[in-house]
Amino acid sequence: MIPPTAEGAGRPMFRRGALCARLGPVPSDLLLKRACAAASQTVSLVLAQDAPLPDSDREVNDLVHLLRGHVAQLGALAAPGSPALLRAQQLCSDSIPEDYVPSRVYLVRLAEATQDLVAHVERGGPEPISAEVGRRWRKPTVNVLRGAVFVLALACLIFAASVPQT
Repeated sequence: MIPPTAEGAGRPMFRRGALCARLGPVPSDLLLKRACAAASQTVSLVLAQDAPLPDSDREVNDLVHLLRGHVAQLGALAAPGSPALLRAQQLCSDSIPEDYVPSRVYLVRLAEATQDLVAHVERGGPEPISAEVGRRWRKPTVNVLRGAVFVLALACLIFAASVPQT
């Protein structure tokens, strides 16, 4: 539930899901942008030049769980079997090392794999297999249409010239 505020103390409280249900479905491109932005922000906490290494094991665990959540979200948006997704999923399935240095190395590797997955999803990568079975045709350019009209006009002119005059 959304916590009550001082100015909204008399208003009824709504669950977030009920409020979102009233607003309608969220466009997929907006979900993609939000997921990529959130993942990039978490990755920057680990890979930024001025970002310090986490001091405690709890901070490492928190960052690893955040990155695994981002990989799960982005994995639903990426094509199954893409190399970036497979690498990120492989790292997510590994357990977090117990020692200080290996756990930080694992965190950096997971952040790099997540960054690669974000880049793959943002540039569009191979799309997931859609439910459409038929082939999708590209929209022809203007010059192709002009050429088609010219060929049709030329064919009509040749046909008209070949018909005997009476």
